[in-house]
Amino acid sequence: MSCCAPKGYRELFGERAARRDAGSYRRKGLDETGERMVDFLRGRGLEGVTVLEIGGGVGAVSLELLKAGADRALEVELSPSYERAAEELVREAGLEGRVERRLGDVVVEGGAVPPADAVVMHRVVCCYPDADALVGAAAGRARRYLVLSFPRERRLIRLGGRVLNFWFRLRRWDFRFYPHPPATILAAAERQGLRPAFEHTGSIWQVAALERASP
Repeated sequence: MSCCAPKGYRELFGERAARRDAGSYRRKGLDETGERMVDFLRGRGLEGVTVLEIGGGVGAVSLELLKAGADRALEVELSPSYERAAEELVREAGLEGRVERRLGDVVVEGGAVPPADAVVMHRVVCCYPDADALVGAAAGRARRYLVLSFPRERRLIRLGGRVLNFWFRLRRWDFRFYPHPPATILAAAERQGLRPAFEHTGSIWQVAALERASP
């Protein structure tokens, strides 16, 4: 897969962000939202499970799932700036050979991305303009589970998003923040044959887990 990250992605999600995220993970592990995502899959059983993490940055969620018993993980990331930090974390965890990383947009080049038992997207949907396309592509590759986090629907979050986007425009960045309605996100997954299995709403972030409906 190729990577053609817009200007804003390269600058906002650059090497400094990668070092910051890797350092935070080393010190504190996953944030609370990420932990809830891992806990859901751990509760369903991870032995032999394959993982696809889309837009995971340094791949922290994948690493935790592998440590909890998953078999292997494929991480598809849009920005190339995370590669060095991600590879260092894989080595530190002793997980070489169980993690594959690719650069690319799963919507544009989705045919090159194989399905996995569990697909995860942590704080990714709000970075993509077309929620239907992204969530649909992710759900279509989920054999069993799709677990994702996104901003909850609150007026304050929408206001904060407008402020962020104004700042991005001032910087002449292409990146924008997209607080897609949760109903739109879930509907895109359900159209791919998934059904809601778990939901948690925090002060800012919402976690939703969906599972493949039985035949």
